[in-house]
Amino acid sequence: MRVQLAQQAKEILGTSDLVMITERVDDVALLIGQMVKMGLPEVLDRHIPRHWTQRGLSWGWTAVIWLAYILTEGDHRKVSMETYLKGMHHTLSRLTAQAIEPLDFSDDRLSHLLQHLSKPAYWHQIERELNARSIEIYDLSQDMIRCDATTVSGDHEVTAEGLFQFGHSKDDPTRPQMKVMLGALDPLGMPLATDVLSGERADDGLYLPIIERIRSGLHKTGLLFVGDCKMSALETRAYLAQHQDMYLSPLPLTGATAEAMEAWITEGVAKGNAGALERIVRTNDRGHTVLAAEGYEFERTCSAPGDAEDAMAWKERVLVVRSLMHAAQQAAGFKLTPCGRTFLVHYVPDAPPMRTGHDGQRIHDERLGLTSAVLPA
Repeated sequence: MRVQLAQQAKEILGTSDLVMITERVDDVALLIGQMVKMGLPEVLDRHIPRHWTQRGLSWGWTAVIWLAYILTEGDHRKVSMETYLKGMHHTLSRLTAQAIEPLDFSDDRLSHLLQHLSKPAYWHQIERELNARSIEIYDLSQDMIRCDATTVSGDHEVTAEGLFQFGHSKDDPTRPQMKVMLGALDPLGMPLATDVLSGERADDGLYLPIIERIRSGLHKTGLLFVGDCKMSALETRAYLAQHQDMYLSPLPLTGATAEAMEAWITEGVAKGNAGALERIVRTNDRGHTVLAAEGYEFERTCSAPGDAEDAMAWKERVLVVRSLMHAAQQAAGFKLTPCGRTFLVHYVPDAPPMRTGHDGQRIHDERLGLTSAVLPA
């Protein structure tokens, strides 16, 4: 908008017209400011190579502006970026102090950026440096890490080397899917490592690579890794025990576990009748202390797979726990175990015995309907 100025304003400003530009900012300034505070432009520019003939906006600033657009508009399409830039050119230029041109966000250039980010050699270094900066700046607790995989399905064409493949699906087995493996600080939920993989892969083999990346980035031992029953593969447990880390996950009801479960439940029932079960309490939303679970534990020796010379043995704790929530869910579905008791198994090596009280750290998994306690020494 162009406004004619009064004579006094002309003398002060040295111009006869005042040009007013209106652009819809929304939360773009906040998003870019947060990414700058994280050091994202510098980290990306440090690890993504720039060709000596390359001109225009750096890869770091290109990614920051594109991410801000995706988050504020909910649109990840490359084709819409040039149109968006025309309506935000002055705002983005002022916020970033960069000279921005429409060609900086062409389809080809954004595709080139995605190719760089998809390469493990670049992405793993970016991930590691961002984690180190965030943990150091915000003094985040690194004691507990949750690992889990999920799938994303859609109507996509399946190609031999493509991400979208047919595999085991809880959603729609008729549609191809890709798989995302995530390791995050718990309970904060801050991602530490992410793998995007083709959808036909089994979950069991996805834990070790992401655990190795997390450990190499945090540079400490004594971490507690929490996951579902697929993380309880013997090879994964052996790796964590060998590196002096801990693990917590339910045992799958297969093989030797399925055979031993009836005896474990019988012993739990006997201990319950004798009043010998440990009680785990929690505080509900009304501030009342209520019983969450009860159970007992025992210790057993495990041996790692491999040659006899390389095999290692370690002791792990098995927690046989009756969750009241899970038992109620089973009762509602008419799936009652003997005496209405449900027992799930967890294990954490070389940790102090389970005790009752409020001084410990509680792990609560709503999906499994179980609560167990892992307490400090």
